[in-house]
Amino acid sequence: MDSSDALIARFLALHPKAIDLSLGRIQRLLAELGHPERRLPPTIHVAGTNGKGSTIAFMRAILESAGLSVHVYTSPHLVRFHERIRLGRIGGGQYVSEERLVEAFRRCEAVNAGQQITMFEITTAAAILLFAEEPADVLLLEVGLGGRFDTTNVVDRPAAAVVTSIGQDHAEFLGTSLNGIAREKAGIFKRGCPAVIALQDYREADEALRDEAERVGATPILIGGQDYSVHEEGGRLVYQDEKGLLDLPLPKLIGRHQFINAGTAIAALRAAGFDTFETAAFEKGLTRAEWPGRLQRLTKGRLPEIAPEGCELWLDGGHNPDGGRVLAAAMADQSERNDAPLVIIAGMLGTKDSEAFFKNFLGLAREVIAVPIAGQIAARPAEEVAAIAHSVGLTTSIQPSVESALASLHNYVWEHPPRVLICGSLYLAGEVLAANGTLPQ
Repeated sequence: MDSSDALIARFLALHPKAIDLSLGRIQRLLAELGHPERRLPPTIHVAGTNGKGSTIAFMRAILESAGLSVHVYTSPHLVRFHERIRLGRIGGGQYVSEERLVEAFRRCEAVNAGQQITMFEITTAAAILLFAEEPADVLLLEVGLGGRFDTTNVVDRPAAAVVTSIGQDHAEFLGTSLNGIAREKAGIFKRGCPAVIALQDYREADEALRDEAERVGATPILIGGQDYSVHEEGGRLVYQDEKGLLDLPLPKLIGRHQFINAGTAIAALRAAGFDTFETAAFEKGLTRAEWPGRLQRLTKGRLPEIAPEGCELWLDGGHNPDGGRVLAAAMADQSERNDAPLVIIAGMLGTKDSEAFFKNFLGLAREVIAVPIAGQIAARPAEEVAAIAHSVGLTTSIQPSVESALASLHNYVWEHPPRVLICGSLYLAGEVLAANGTLPQ
């Protein structure tokens, strides 16, 4: 029997482009499959530049803490494709098995009959088929890219549509205008369905999201910082909306930006009708949420053993300017605990704004060690990554791998063991987790 990897390889040959934003092909295939998108559990659809995955992680943890079964669709994966599809179970969902995935892939391949379609489109159709046929209480559905013409935008009446933080990324598909990017993301809003807009960093994006929600007739429209709010107070997270106040523990996920993501998750659940949970479900959810490769502390495995003794090792797939900003803020918060010097190990794709990403770490990072990303033809050579970081004023060096970069730290004399942040690409994050032997669960 074909493996899922072999089937994905065949799917990649069905379209000359990896990404071709359009709904026609996915709508055709879903119709030929009998419209499984019409048989999905109540669906919360999530778009945004940054924070989508973390917001979904909080929602899943809260829902499961309340005793519900939750399907989850996210992309890209870090190590194995199966991470994209989590099938709900009471007590906690599990990644789709190889057997179930192959079966769904083969059904979609047979029905598609060689017609032109992208890999993301046909694999999303397979995921929708699985979600429609496996009972669950909720589906958390993450947009792949953009929103309006994204393959996931086939749910006519979501329980809620959510847009997280908007910034610049994927300029080759979405352009560089924040107004235009926001309007594309807002394409998931639907008439008569709740729209939840996270607190935005840019007024231009915020206004565009509000305009689009009103234009399509979404209702209610809940705006972060206006209709609901979240802040830290006395080492607790305080959430408030018209339904009342929740006094909660701080999230397990690291970084102040996660306060906003947690608040957005709570607002989305309440908007979607999950507004009768006991406070304990929210408390457990915030403290149990996990999202691999996002400010993940690596304390066990092969890589911490390579680094100098006492070294803190952090991993994050952040790769765009605003992702760099929140990463720098999180590292600055960590530096208040001790004076460990910050060393960045970075690999980046050529499509990303590396200069704007690295500018966030001026005055904070002691050095940037540039590394290649294995198996990615779109990756910048390590020499180019180092040159860009150097051009913004950072001290740089080059190593052939993350392992050699960590080993090179033994050659320095440190006043304190360093704090190391591996970042710049989700592909690099996946490579690191695989090398470390800590696969996402």
